[in-house]
Amino acid sequence: MLLRPENRTKLDPSSDNDFYRVPRFVTHVDEGFIDQLTELYREKLQPQTRILDLMSSWVSHLPDNMEFEHVEGHGMNYEELKKNSRLNSYFVQNLNQNPQIPLQDEDFDAVLITVSVQYLQYPEAIFSEIYRILKPGGLVIVSFSNRMFYQKAIAAWRDGTEASRIALVKQYFKAIPGFSEPELISRQSSVPNFLAMLGLIGADPFYAVIAEKH
Repeated sequence: MLLRPENRTKLDPSSDNDFYRVPRFVTHVDEGFIDQLTELYREKLQPQTRILDLMSSWVSHLPDNMEFEHVEGHGMNYEELKKNSRLNSYFVQNLNQNPQIPLQDEDFDAVLITVSVQYLQYPEAIFSEIYRILKPGGLVIVSFSNRMFYQKAIAAWRDGTEASRIALVKQYFKAIPGFSEPELISRQSSVPNFLAMLGLIGADPFYAVIAEKH
């Protein structure tokens, strides 16, 4: 087992459904992170493919000049997903209560998880489902920084370092036979260094772990 029961616990054990009931129309990372993520999507994703934006919100960070055959969204709040103009359709589901994703086998070319992987209490089950719905050769991009809803992140993430969090996401992939060796992308924020040094703007670190389905 990848995580012990104590690794999966949250400081706030109340229902995630209640926590996410009120929409949050804010961004959870800075513009530098968002720019880096959009550029990574531009590099890695192919136009006219089927994308699952898992654990999404009111924005998808997909490049404006790329058209996809279908973008399916998943999240915890209908109002947020409804406002996301890149989604062709969407559904709300608490993956910590029900990890079975209601999508067909081998139906998507890419799955994206943006700054949300830290909230998964049963990541082994979710990554197994991701593998199931991906087409052969399909891509997974899990991006994250050092921000989180501290009370809702699992202990293994909350109490870890940035290095241990990277290692943890890699282990999520390695726990599922059939994924390629996960690749780490680590980039500097595009926020000007002198602004960050002066403390005028914080620069969120950018990490993405990428793997393919064999």
